[in-house]
Amino acid sequence: MNPYGITLTLVVFYLFSELHARRKAFYTNPVLLSIATIAGILKLGGFSYDSYMESAVFLKFLLGPAVVSLAVPVYKGRDKIKAYVKEIALGIAVGGTVAILSAFYIAELLGGSREVLLSIAPKSVTTAIAIGVSEEIGGIPALTAVLVVLTGLLGNAFAPELLNLFKVRDRIARGLATGVSSHGLGTARIITEDELAGAVSGLAMALNGVFTALILPYLIEVL
Repeated sequence: MNPYGITLTLVVFYLFSELHARRKAFYTNPVLLSIATIAGILKLGGFSYDSYMESAVFLKFLLGPAVVSLAVPVYKGRDKIKAYVKEIALGIAVGGTVAILSAFYIAELLGGSREVLLSIAPKSVTTAIAIGVSEEIGGIPALTAVLVVLTGLLGNAFAPELLNLFKVRDRIARGLATGVSSHGLGTARIITEDELAGAVSGLAMALNGVFTALILPYLIEVL
């Protein structure tokens, strides 16, 4: 197996991580810059995406353990999280519903077709869940997958800055807002800044996925 995919990914991400460490700003976000740079290299170099993914398959495999590892900070912060069970449950119910309705009605206002509206509704949960829900309600799974990734990228790039802008200081609230709105990529960003907020974000990501999968098929019937 040609190792160019995994080598390219690690080198590019490391370089942009170093840049972000020296100059913290949304435009130096290492995830956004790495995606854009790798896409450009593949395009200009004439490499196919399939060959790139084949050579970077080990990194894809590590996504599973990385998600499971989010249980560690949740366990470490379990006492503080238990103290906010009601608030977290309410935040997931309200935040998950608002994420669905805001995406749906904004897309409708902009003239989106019914298929587009159904595809964008589950964009705030992880890709695997969102695709399954999109298929069930009549959306376009491929479009849903793209929208999920874009949602996560925006959360990764801007979530902490937006929370700071609106003076959201509470660690539980910061994690809850990030996990519900921008799933794994948002969680990956905020956990580097605050372990407790990251733990809540990971928990919110998982619970919002379950909540959305259960409620969205019924909610769509009345929209």
